[in-house]
Amino acid sequence: MDQKKIDRINELARKSKNSGLTEEEKAEQTLLRNEYRMSVTGSLAAQLNNTYIMTPDGKKHKLGKNG
Repeated sequence: MDQKKIDRINELARKSKNSGLTEEEKAEQTLLRNEYRMSVTGSLAAQLNNTYIMTPDGKKHKLGKNG
């Protein structure tokens, strides 16, 4: 997700606290937040898929989805 969209999420959050949002802004906020969540979870999944655990006997086990 690019910085412009993150800035817009923050802008909408501030506006929501101060003066409230229109229905269009609420819908935009929901879409942007969902896109952000998907970006974060996708990044985390990719990181976990490339993570290994080393056991005391020196063997490496991939932590990924299927362990």
